[in-house]
Amino acid sequence: MATIRLEVVTPERSVFSDDVDIVVAPGIEGELGILPHHTPLMTALKTGELRARKGSEEFLLCVAGGFMEVRPDRVIVLADTCERAEEIDLARAEEARRKAEQRMAEKYQPGFDAAESEAALHRAMARLAIAEKSKRRKGSLRPPPAN
Repeated sequence: MATIRLEVVTPERSVFSDDVDIVVAPGIEGELGILPHHTPLMTALKTGELRARKGSEEFLLCVAGGFMEVRPDRVIVLADTCERAEEIDLARAEEARRKAEQRMAEKYQPGFDAAESEAALHRAMARLAIAEKSKRRKGSLRPPPAN
């Protein structure tokens, strides 16, 4: 079976680099499924779950913004931020969610930035959902090599 190379990078590091069977990404207009030999495209990404499957293994990543370029043999994700599911600290993510909800509740205070507060809440909720999903599947996920 043909594979497609997935490379996920942030300004700080390479998060994922491996040949996979399928990539499912959170595009700004909806979820995109990418198979080998896909038509080239470029899209912005929204905060959410990026999944990749290689055989029976599934890799979960939490991306927050950025861009994805698809070529027939390669998918390149340039993410603003990205974490592998197993890297997400549940306590820290829960605290971020709590703080974001608190900021949203104080929206009439001076200096309130609605877009920033909403984005922080979406990131926290996505991180929590992905970490919980990964936790339920414990044992089926192994961190891929980052080249």
